[in-house]
Order: sequence, then structure tokens, then C-alpha cells
Amino acid sequence: MPLLNSVINWFNIKRRNDIELFKKHPYQVQLDTLTELLAKAKNTFWGKQYGYSDIKTIDKYQAEVPVSYYEDIAPYIDRLIRGEQNVLWPSEIKWFAKSSGTTNDKSKFIPVSKESLEDCHFRAGKDVLAFYTANFPDTRLFSGKSLTLGGSHQINQFNMDSFYGDLSAILIENIPFWADFLRTPSQKIALIPEWERKLEELTKATIKENVTSIAGVPSWNLVMIKYILEYTGKSNLLDVWPNLELFTHGGVSFKPYREQFRKVIPSDTMNYMETYNASEGFFGIQNNPDSNDMLLMLDYGIFYEFVPMEDIDSVNPRFLHIGEVEKDKNYAMVISTNSGLWRYMIGDTVTFTSLCPHKIKITGRTKHYINAFGEELMIDNAERALDVACNKTGAHINEYTVAPVYMTNREKGKHQWLIEFNKHPNDLGVFTDCLDNALKSLNSDYEAKRYNNVTLDTPIIHVAKDKLFFEWMSSRGKLGGQNKVPRLSNDRAYMDQLLSMNE
Repeated sequence: MPLLNSVINWFNIKRRNDIELFKKHPYQVQLDTLTELLAKAKNTFWGKQYGYSDIKTIDKYQAEVPVSYYEDIAPYIDRLIRGEQNVLWPSEIKWFAKSSGTTNDKSKFIPVSKESLEDCHFRAGKDVLAFYTANFPDTRLFSGKSLTLGGSHQINQFNMDSFYGDLSAILIENIPFWADFLRTPSQKIALIPEWERKLEELTKATIKENVTSIAGVPSWNLVMIKYILEYTGKSNLLDVWPNLELFTHGGVSFKPYREQFRKVIPSDTMNYMETYNASEGFFGIQNNPDSNDMLLMLDYGIFYEFVPMEDIDSVNPRFLHIGEVEKDKNYAMVISTNSGLWRYMIGDTVTFTSLCPHKIKITGRTKHYINAFGEELMIDNAERALDVACNKTGAHINEYTVAPVYMTNREKGKHQWLIEFNKHPNDLGVFTDCLDNALKSLNSDYEAKRYNNVTLDTPIIHVAKDKLFFEWMSSRGKLGGQNKVPRLSNDRAYMDQLLSMNE
């Protein structure tokens, strides 16, 4: 093992030098990134439309190219899905990462280019290993395999030559051949679309392997771990994989799951490493195990801009480049990528904990949401689903709020709704089913997590007493003006206060 680690470290030396370069010269590296993106895309439909050949500076780029949301670029993506090329990016686009939708669409389909796969996602995977081996030079990670819990993909309905699916499935489908020797289960098992069958086949295949690391979303992996323990009759995961030493996680906050992972993996030498990867790109890696922030990766073919949150609703918001940001301020992130997303408002908010190197923490979303289990439930989903439930049951609502109920060793996660009705439904159970089904129809990620109650159990609804929300807002000095009842929250602080008052 020491010899293998030495060989891997030798291959990592050049990459570490590249990382040191962007840590020391972030502005120049980002300017070079934008210049290269513009040069590559200048002859695309989009590049010609916005005169990329004549753009040489960040200021001119920001002046000439509008900020875009998914609704703005959806018509261009539709053209790609139907087989047209050279629309947003010059290389062939045949893969689309499916993620939760917007106001007008149940799902978003994010284009994934060859450059994005190779220079962003796969490079990030190698960087994760480079950071880890640098921090733990005596690691035995490479004596075994990494278990990656993937999604599924299928040929999309528009063009037989283009495909869509979870980003994890796209990565598994396109992973370099040599990486198959380092991972488990097989591609065939990893891409099984039926969750229960995948769990069963994955468990049968992997319990025989020497798994040294696992990677993925905490909620899904916790479900998998509990299934494996039940299947094997073991009390903890180290009885199955004694050499397990690393969990690389992302997608949702790890905080609610940390104690549960410590119970099923009772080891002081187990390591946890956070990553910031999304359908749109791979953005950050926790490079220091003693600090829970992440290094913003500036040379993955992504150009970053940051909007101060106090400007988010402004007619003329400020757009800051990497050389202009400040520590401890909340920013909405805007990206331009090597898949053809141009000045795209991703919806995430971050704060910088360090400058040079630029390190970040994810602080939330630009809109109210719940993403405790990867469901990414947006306020628009909630409002529209409530309308459906009210129309079908004759109910009327005054106020409401929603919060997650996190998984325990015995119970699955769920959403908890507290609703103050003006007119109560005749049957609260029927109302709950209508609401749940409407959310499934509006949000594909919620639908996936609710499939057969695998990750998310049926939502629970509590009826609030009359004027509960008024009394609560009054007690907080939040009556009148711009003060609003928070509709969706990613933690339970508001919900627990309200439930206590409701008693």
C-alpha cells in the first residue's frame, strides 16, 4: 500500500501545483476561464447572438449578456434535446442531467457536454482523492473499492440519440474504463431504475467486496446502509466493511445526518468529506478535514459571478467577480459553464469564509425551499399543491408553514405541515393525499423520494388553532410591514416554536 500511495501522490503533484496557482491568482485564472469559454462558444447560435467575438473583458461580458434562469434558456435546451447542435456550446450535447423543476416545468434538463464531464466532474473526482491522500498519506483507500449509489437513465422521448437521467447515472455511464476497477457495484446494477431491486442487487454484490469508501447523498445512503444491516443482520457497517474509512457526501446538508452515521459507523477514524456538486457543475471540495468549508474550484471551466443578497431583488443588482467578493457576506451564485450555461442563476447562496484561497459554505437558496432529503421542494410547488388540495376538498387556508422531520433509526423522514384553515376539509386524510399527489406531479425529485416511501414517508398535517400564526408573529415583534410567515424551512426552529404554542 505505501508504494501504491507513493505512485498516486506522484501523479497528483502536477495537479496540486495547478490548484496552488488558482489559490494564489484567483482573478487571473477566472479571467482566463471566461476568455476560453467565450472563444470556444463564439460561433454557436448563442455566441453569435451576443457577439462573443467582440467581448474581451468581464465588464463587457456582463453588459452584453443577460442573466438567465432556466425558463430563459429552456427554448434553447429544447432545441438540443431535439437533436440540434451548436446552440449553446460547440461540442455535441447528448446528455441531459434531470433535476427538480421550475414554475412551468416538472423537471429541468441541464445539458452536459464532454468538456463538463472531463474537465469538471471527472477532474473533481480525481481532486477529491488528491486532497484526501494529501491529508491522510497512510490511507488504505486504494486497497478496496468505492461504492457509489447512482441513479438511473433512459433514452428521452425527443430524440433517440440523446439521453437524460440523474447526474450520478450520467457519470457512471461515461466514467473512464479504468475507474470501473476502483468502484462497485457494476454499472449494470448501479443503473437499475427500480429502487428496491437496485438495493437488493447492490447489497448482494457489495457485501462481498472490500469497500473502503462510499459516496453520495446522505439521505439515500442512510437508507442503503439500513437495508444492508437488516439484510446481513449486522449491528453496524464496520461489521460488513471493516476497512471503510471515507464517506464523500453532498447534495443536502450533512448536519441532520451526522449522528445517525456515527451510530451505524461507530469509528473515530471514519472520515467525512463534503463536496458541492450539482447538475450544473462541480463547484467545491472540502480540502481540510478540520474545517467544514469548501475550496471553490476555479479551474473547472466555470466562470463565477456573485450577487449580494441585498441586491437580489434590485432592478440593477451588482455582479461581482472573484476578485471583488468579501468574507462573511451572503451571495447568490451565477455561473457560466463549459456546457453552455451563460450567466445562469443557479439558485444557491454561499458565503466566503476565506479569500485567497477562496473557501465557501452553502447558506441556502435564493427562494424558500426544503432540501433535507434531496427533494428540493420550492415554495411554488407548495403553493400550487395546496391550491389543488383545497379545490378538491373545498378547504380554505389562512396560513401555513412546512418543515422536515428528519430520519431516525426507526422512522423515515417526512414533511410536517402546520396549516391554519379558514374552512376545514371534511376529511384531513383525503386533503393530505391530494396535497401529496399534487406535489409528486409538480416536482420530480419529491416524487422520486416518495416512491414507495423509500426515503420520504407520507407528509403529516397538523391543524393550527385560530390566530396561531398571528400570535406567533406578534410574539416575535414581526407584525405588519414586510414581515411574512416563513412558508418552507430547511430546519425545525420555526415549526417547533409554533407547535409548542399550538398545544
